[in-house]
Parts: sequence; structure tokens; C-alpha cells
Amino acid sequence: MKYRRLGKTNLRVSVIGVGAWQFGGEWGKAFTQPEAHDILARARDLGVNLIDTAECYGDHLSERLIGNAIRGQRDDWIIATKFGHEFHGLMDRTPSFSPKAVRKQLEASLRSLQTDVIDIYQFHSGGDHVFDNDELWTMLDKQVKAGKIRFLGISISSSRSMDPSHQARKASEVGASVLQIVYNRLDRRPETQIFPIIEHQDLGMLARVPLASGFLTGKYKPGHRFTDPNDVRSTWEPEHIERQLREAEEIARNEIPAGIPIAAWALAWPLQHPLVTCVIPGVKSVTQMEANAAAADLDTMVRDDHPQAWPDA
Repeated sequence: MKYRRLGKTNLRVSVIGVGAWQFGGEWGKAFTQPEAHDILARARDLGVNLIDTAECYGDHLSERLIGNAIRGQRDDWIIATKFGHEFHGLMDRTPSFSPKAVRKQLEASLRSLQTDVIDIYQFHSGGDHVFDNDELWTMLDKQVKAGKIRFLGISISSSRSMDPSHQARKASEVGASVLQIVYNRLDRRPETQIFPIIEHQDLGMLARVPLASGFLTGKYKPGHRFTDPNDVRSTWEPEHIERQLREAEEIARNEIPAGIPIAAWALAWPLQHPLVTCVIPGVKSVTQMEANAAAADLDTMVRDDHPQAWPDA
């Protein structure tokens, strides 16, 4: 495993992390405690040290599975979780960003994760109208000073109707040290919208959805339809899915070296940029965890073999 500095937090983070949305049951599978334990135990063996979850991944379900799985190993992990939503059911949640509600969410997350402190506590995909609330950030700053939060972060919404640069520019102003953004070979918008801000403020960066929600795994071909009602992708526009799958097919044909699995290449691709600290793919099995971790060894191959696919760093 390889490690990078998470911006001005100075935390040493594995370049491959564990995204834990799937543990909440919204990716077409319900996880048992033994399954979560086996995945995270193997991740730890492989040198992975960052887990990213959220309070609304199954009403703290993902956090509980993680907390049980890493009991007694707290010092081995950097735990990132999020706030800002009230869970009502699978794919049914509402925004909840008031200081009082977030304080309640924080306490519930601490209990679920079985920890006294959360390493990275992230504003979760809220709009600017709830982000620009001084009372919220004042309350969170008090929790940092109380020792319940080490560092604040912002997980910026992927909505194309929102300008992500507003929240990124205000990161240091509100006390945030880490940004989490969607960044993968199918979505390069952050290179111009966010990267200059990250560099200027010395922010850590977590790249979520590095496999483009599975479109960069080679598992799905053009024409595929997601029909499981418990799979969040079943709610997406078929036209969007088809465009993504066709572009992924073109990338696989023209950019990926022979013999390299598309998923491994896709995980390594964001890491070619020095501003990317860690990619956080979801994991459904021990085998996937092993394949994800192995992608850390490809971090020099992508650019060397296909420099036209990568901006100068």
C-alpha cells in the first residue's frame, strides 16, 4: 500500500480507501456483520487505513457495521463520516442541517462507530443555502475543540445544477481541511472547478465514485438496465446510463493497456494527479477489496502508457 498526506491535516492516508455506502443496503445487497468484518479485516491486512461512511447510509447502519467490525482496532483506522440527512428508508432521506439536528447526528455517529472521536466529519451534499450558516459551523467548531471531531470536511454534491466551487472556496473559512468530490475518468470537471482551490488552500482530497458507479468496471455494457428497486442506479435516467456505458466502452478500447483490468486502471487513474490523496471505492466482497488495494501499484502506469489521457500535473 502507498500513503499520501491528507492536505493540511497531515494525516497519512492510504491511497485506496473503503467507501461504505453499500453497507447501508442501497447497492442491491444487504450486508451481514460477518461480511463487513471480513472485508474490513482484509482491508486492514492490505494496509488500507481510511473508511468513508455517513449517518444516512441505512440510518447509521453502515456506521454500526463498521464500529462492530473494527472494535479494538481504532488506532489503525482513519474514520470519515458525514452529516446532514434524516433517513426514512432505502433511497428515502431528507436534508437535516440545523445545528441542533447535526449535533444529534454527531452523537449518534459516535455511538454507532463506537468511538470517542471522528477523524473527518463532513458536510454531506447540501445546497449553499444550508452550507452558508455560521451557526452550524460555530457549533461544529465547538465539537472540534471538545475533542469529538479531529477535522472537518465537505463532501460536495455532484448535482450538475450546483456550482461546486462556492463551498470549496469557503472550506478554510468554515474550518474544513478536506474536500470529498466525485472524480473519475468519466467526470473530469473538478480539474478546472476544484483543483486550483485545493492546491491554494492545501486541502486533502478524497475522490469518491472512482469507478463511476460501476460503469468503469467492465461489468456493464451499453444497453444494460438496472432493475433492482433497492439499487440506487435504478432511479437514474436511462439516457445518462447509456451515455456513460458507451464512453466507458470507448475508454476501455483506446486507453487501457493490454492485460490491465479496467477497474484497476480506473482506480489508479485519479491517483495520477498529486492533489488526489485517496480514492474511496465501494466494496462488496473480500475479493473486490483485494483487487482495489492492488490498484495502488498502478499509480505510475496509467500516465506513462497513455499520457494523452492525463493533464500535466
